[in-house]
Amino acid sequence: MDGLCKAGNTSAAMEFLRVMEKGRCNPNTIVYNTIIDGLCKDRMVDGALALLPEMIEKEIRPDVFSYNTLVHGLCSLGNWKKAKQLLNGMMDFNISRNVVTYNIVIDSLCKEGLVEDAEEVFRSMIQRGENPNAVTYTALMAGYCLWGQMHKARNVFDMMAVRGLHSSTFSYVILLNGYFKGNNLDEAMHVFRELQQRGLKPNTGMYTIVLQGYLGWESVSLQEKFSMKCKFAGLKPDFLTCCVLLDGLCKNGQVDAAFNLLRSMEAGGVHVRINMYNIILDGLCKS
Repeated sequence: MDGLCKAGNTSAAMEFLRVMEKGRCNPNTIVYNTIIDGLCKDRMVDGALALLPEMIEKEIRPDVFSYNTLVHGLCSLGNWKKAKQLLNGMMDFNISRNVVTYNIVIDSLCKEGLVEDAEEVFRSMIQRGENPNAVTYTALMAGYCLWGQMHKARNVFDMMAVRGLHSSTFSYVILLNGYFKGNNLDEAMHVFRELQQRGLKPNTGMYTIVLQGYLGWESVSLQEKFSMKCKFAGLKPDFLTCCVLLDGLCKNGQVDAAFNLLRSMEAGGVHVRINMYNIILDGLCKS
């Protein structure tokens, strides 16, 4: 069943479930959870939800994984109302919400722009004695950054250290994105330096974010410096990095330099895609 679901063949897994029911090997919670998980990953959440009353009718007790999977599936489709009803249904079976449950809810609320509701869930989580983990804080940070509340995002970031949780490169990426989108270059660069001071190594994606953040704000020479730093760090610029550099040169009126960079990429064996040519064409036309 697990193999069928992972291969995306949930319909065959469902047929296999019905075969089990007719034989001597009765399905249990794990079997149902496997299919519920497979259906939700295939975005067939209604089909997964239909299995929950079926489990209850057969006196097969759903567990926290059953509910977490269904709540995550509903939230991914933006159906927060039904997800909330499902969360309340957990109490009927005396199933306690765990850190994964809270993380799913907080992340979904933040993405929907309901950051205040996410804060309330966060407080409720602590009051119930459930310790937030790095995923919880990161989801809340991302929510604040998404809606431009950078002061609160930074407070959450600092709170992680107070609670003994180590900030990951991903946490720094979220802050960087937020500061750049808010045009706060000084704070963005402070975060970038802080990351290095703490012994974390920036990856190609982070250098790309820094380059993109400086587009239209600083000279192209600064972008080139970051590109060189990326090379010295032993990181190979990826497709997105190359596009950002080409776009930056074009937007700064240096289409010739962008064209030369494209040619050097071709000569260097870089797989040049149509998007890169489109950037140059756009720059040439605008010039």
